[in-house]
Amino acid sequence: MPKIKKGRVNIKIDMTPMVDVAFLLLTFFMLATQFRPPEEVEVILPDSNSQSKLPETNVMTITVEKKGRIFIGFDSQRLMTQLFGEAAIGKVSVETRLELLPDIITQARISNAKLQTIIKSDADAEYGVVNDLMQILQEKAISKFAMVTNLEMPKSKKQ
Repeated sequence: MPKIKKGRVNIKIDMTPMVDVAFLLLTFFMLATQFRPPEEVEVILPDSNSQSKLPETNVMTITVEKKGRIFIGFDSQRLMTQLFGEAAIGKVSVETRLELLPDIITQARISNAKLQTIIKSDADAEYGVVNDLMQILQEKAISKFAMVTNLEMPKSKKQ
């Protein structure tokens, strides 16, 4: 007696729930993501070959613009408000004068002793302003700071 073969049962997978989940995840990440706020002033950074990483927390950023204007900012909005008042709410950095910088740095270091200093200077900024800034930092016993630059890849040797 011949064997009776059973026909294959077609399995149909409904992909609608999978698409729903994908769009829910996409929507969640779009709404939950915090974008980096825009810079107060645009600075064209000089080039270098250094690849060291910048700290992400406990950061004091001092920006020197092309025309010599100085901006100071902190990663903590609480510290910004404490030092500059309600005028600094929602701002990344605040413009200041070179003469006021020592007092601001002192107050910031009292509030947060772990602050690390980053200097962002325009490639065309006057050397004197940056030099004065570094002297102020040395007077305040800050001898370790990072200079932010554009990464320039080393040119490969021609063979």
